Amino acid sequence: MVDYLRRIAFLCRKELITLLKEPSSRAMLFAPALMQALLFGYGATFDLRHVPYAVLDPGAGASSTELLARLDGAGIFERQAVLRSSSQIAGLIDANEVLLVISFPADFEQRLAAGQQAPLQLIMDGRNSTTAGAAAGHIAAIVSSFNQQRSGTAQGVQLVTRSWYNPNLESRWQLMPALIAALSMLQTLLIAALSVAREREQGTFDQLLVTPLTPMQILVGKAAPSILVGLVQSTLILLVIRFWFHIPMAGSVGLLYLALLVFTIASVGIGLSISAVAANMQQAMLYTFLLIMPLMLLSGLMTPVANMPKALQLATYANPLRFGIDLVRRVYLEGAGLQEIGFNFVPMLVVAAITLPLAAWLFRNRLT
Repeated sequence: MVDYLRRIAFLCRKELITLLKEPSSRAMLFAPALMQALLFGYGATFDLRHVPYAVLDPGAGASSTELLARLDGAGIFERQAVLRSSSQIAGLIDANEVLLVISFPADFEQRLAAGQQAPLQLIMDGRNSTTAGAAAGHIAAIVSSFNQQRSGTAQGVQLVTRSWYNPNLESRWQLMPALIAALSMLQTLLIAALSVAREREQGTFDQLLVTPLTPMQILVGKAAPSILVGLVQSTLILLVIRFWFHIPMAGSVGLLYLALLVFTIASVGIGLSISAVAANMQQAMLYTFLLIMPLMLLSGLMTPVANMPKALQLATYANPLRFGIDLVRRVYLEGAGLQEIGFNFVPMLVVAAITLPLAAWLFRNRLT
């Protein structure tokens, strides 16, 4: 029995030495866990820290001023604009400049002075239902405290909520359209990352040396199937969302597919760069899974980018998934046009313009 356990101990020692003897192996064992723990701590937070809002207060009375002062003093809400008319509301919400608009009626002060209920309309961006619902809960608590201190009862200011692009604040409406981009990226990135690594591991990569194909032709030949697969997967997810879960689509199908095409090209560029660097399929899969978690955390899929630290917000500009999700949500739920979402194409095109030539350069260096 002792000899049996000793042999197992020797084998375990040998495996640990093999696993830890290379500095790169040690780094791959511990660095990803440390990095992802930090990203989860800073990026995956549901705490409300930054809620931009606008105010429409035609009367500008003492009561509305006091109520707004309580909001501003809460440390969560940041007033971005004071509106002059209700026609300005749509532009601010559509451009993601504010999450909420607080609208006072013109006779707000007079109603309270007469002992009547005064409605306070809260217009929310339902495309981010989780954050909007949490912010509405904070405002409801502030309004309740205001009523208690003013009249000793919960009556007085009556909060009336209205959600744009998601009337019932269903979390499914926020999550499911984003999955059109997120789920397709998982497979697309992995397929592209394995494309060259698979050939290199199987030995067929060397056969490319004797073909008349240029590195750019190899790049296009590797990228096109991955792009096609990504678009097909996005289509399947779109059909499930539209016809199984019955989430209505407000925007243009053509514009949605243009956004998905640019997003998929950027994703494939990242995958091909990984594939060109990896020596085998195991490395390609490891690099892909190491990268996919930060991409998801910094995409705004579950938690708003605005709630993240400034350094991480800057890092999201290199993440095509952030802009792919935003494009899909805005086109699908809001019905936004190209003029409203045009800027979102720029970061994805920049990523594609960097990663695709980088992959071609790596192919060239592999082939020479």
